[in-house]
Amino acid sequence: MISRRIFFLSAALAPLLGRTGLANAEAADDPWPDIRDALFGDKVIAENDGIIAVEAPKRAYDAAIVPVTVHAAIPQTADRYIKTVHLIIDKNPAPEAGIFHFTLDSGDATFSTRVRVNEYTNVRAIAELNDGSLHMALQFVKAAGGCSAPALKDKEKSFANLGRMKLKQPDQVALNQPNQAQLLVSHPNFSGMQFDQISRNYIPAHFIQSVTVRYGDRTVMTVEGNISLSEDPSFHFNYVPTAEAEMSVEVVDSDGMKFSQAWPVSPAPSL
Repeated sequence: MISRRIFFLSAALAPLLGRTGLANAEAADDPWPDIRDALFGDKVIAENDGIIAVEAPKRAYDAAIVPVTVHAAIPQTADRYIKTVHLIIDKNPAPEAGIFHFTLDSGDATFSTRVRVNEYTNVRAIAELNDGSLHMALQFVKAAGGCSAPALKDKEKSFANLGRMKLKQPDQVALNQPNQAQLLVSHPNFSGMQFDQISRNYIPAHFIQSVTVRYGDRTVMTVEGNISLSEDPSFHFNYVPTAEAEMSVEVVDSDGMKFSQAWPVSPAPSL
């Protein structure tokens, strides 16, 4: 099972964030230096060097469902490819919203998802290439209250559909080139900060912890999830089919529940 460390990152950062004290309130208001130290240590991170870009609304319509797209500017080739992208929301209670792992079979490491944003903050993507280098892009997003916003569905309906998935693909899937697909997973992804108006208690955190996408016997993408991913998570991603095969997905949540589903894919020769 993939580590749950991103859920507990905020707890690990708490003593770090307090070191500056009242004497340096302005610095303490910026959590990024401590997040950076906790995740990347003293590694050099190149900024805005054209490897990746972040697309997100400057002012979100709904703080609980904020669309974010990370654009990869380089193809996935054996010589140079994006291995991992850390999606970080600086001022969220659990700032590392997700860790996205890619392979050569992704073809293109561009991806989209939906996140919760708790207050005005930078949303960052830090890409690690196969040579170990780190590259960052960011977008400032104005939104508030996303982590404690009430769920869109009632609990009974959420659990009745728990783990159901839908895969959307192009009308015609092309061989030997990147194709974009969208995976939707029915899951409340409770943050632990939402209040149940009936029981008058906080709803315990219950979130998608990992997603593994395979085409045939090859892994295309894996995701380490967190409470900062929205209810009913959505993932747009790419894959390169080399023959007719099944697209299979396995999801594991924080309660240890496992869900899996597969879809046949019949690609056509590219023109």
